[in-house]
Amino acid sequence: MASVFVTGSSDGIGRETAATLARAGHRVTLHARSAHRAEQAREAVPSAVGVLVGDLASLAETRALAAAATEAGPFDVVIHNAGVYTFPERAETRDGLERVFQINVLAPYLLTALLPRPRRLVYLSSGGQASGEIALEDLQFRRRPWSGLQAYCDSKLHDVLLAFAVARRWPEVISNAVDPGWVRSRMGGSAAPDSVADGADTPVWLASSDEQAAVVSGRYLSGRRARTPHHAAADPAVQDALLAACAALTGVELPS
Repeated sequence: MASVFVTGSSDGIGRETAATLARAGHRVTLHARSAHRAEQAREAVPSAVGVLVGDLASLAETRALAAAATEAGPFDVVIHNAGVYTFPERAETRDGLERVFQINVLAPYLLTALLPRPRRLVYLSSGGQASGEIALEDLQFRRRPWSGLQAYCDSKLHDVLLAFAVARRWPEVISNAVDPGWVRSRMGGSAAPDSVADGADTPVWLASSDEQAAVVSGRYLSGRRARTPHHAAADPAVQDALLAACAALTGVELPS
């Protein structure tokens, strides 16, 4: 039995991942961005051991969430599932940071840096990472023309870079990125071909299986198979540049 923390687990793939792991007997801690969403998560996954609340669009709340998760842990597995899709116009959070980048990239970076190291880390990416751009000089679209879809694809590429960087820097931790597919959910919409159970399958497998294929590290997977990510994902120089940018924005460096 493993102790697992799943961010963004009040609905969609995150909730299905948490519920599946809880049904299998694992100790699962949920996460929601607000008290209202936390109640929804508790009702949906009553066998979870608890729900932590924190809005990932706030650096202060993300730090507080990390502190609460540290107290609730330690966790054998952390699944960074929380994320947002796209917005028609560029929007900044109260921290003055572009919203998609802060929630999808800075938040998992900050939680990774502040939480005690688990045995396994899973970062939810997307097939859109293949269309991501390496624009480290303008991560927040301050100069580039705004494209909500491009911002999302960039963020999902950054999640792969983060997973690979952690795998390289922390060899004792199994760290991977997952493309869950196009899933029928609030984010994916009703036209998506896959169910939330399909989307949760690989994250659950990576979190809980001892099969040889599930205990690899530094991989980008979909359908329980390693796939080829964006050509820049495995470049240590690009990984380190992203880590440096995240450290500068958060004031927190990823521990060696």
